[in-house]
Amino acid sequence: MYRITTALLFSLQLLAPTAALAGAEGDSAKKCDGSTVQIIECLKAQTAESDKRLNVVFEAAIKASTPKQAEKLREAERLWISFRDADCFFFGMGEGTIAGVAAAQCLLNVTEARARELEGIGHQ
Repeated sequence: MYRITTALLFSLQLLAPTAALAGAEGDSAKKCDGSTVQIIECLKAQTAESDKRLNVVFEAAIKASTPKQAEKLREAERLWISFRDADCFFFGMGEGTIAGVAAAQCLLNVTEARARELEGIGHQ
């Protein structure tokens, strides 16, 4: 019973951010399907694109900041990367092949969310 409940909660946790991001403007719109390996590769490709976007908005935010703010933003970004990696690694530790998909989806979700979060800083 515990395993079923845990699996169900894990699945719901995985799907909730995905559903929330599906309608977000500027986020990856490509649906990944196929085998587990194909899904993971698709998600990795989308994450790479989102990471490029994140780097652009991060640099814009740095340029729009005072030197003291830029220092703190760099510090926050290093901490965010550590959090992202640890959090998504956790999802990858689940059972079965879905764990790899969950970890890849996590990386995509949090990268897109961080890019959206920083976008406004460079445009103030």
